[in-house]
Amino acid sequence: MACNFYILYSSVLDKFYLGHTCEPLEERLRKHLANHSGFTGNCKDWKIVYSEEFLDKSAAYQRERAVKAWKSKKKIIELIQNKT
Repeated sequence: MACNFYILYSSVLDKFYLGHTCEPLEERLRKHLANHSGFTGNCKDWKIVYSEEFLDKSAAYQRERAVKAWKSKKKIIELIQNKT
């Protein structure tokens, strides 16, 4: 089962959200845009700006943790801009 590491962006908040999922990205985005009490529930303009596919959930989660460890908006923007 293929899984993804993904990055969402909200222009209203000017923030990124990093996550991973094994469901289709469009379905995961729909859940982020739904009414809920989580971080992405506060805004309805989230867009998928980056994704990487992995063979399993563990690898996708490891990638998410590695990028979050950067703690750098600048490096995240560079990653998005350099995607092939």
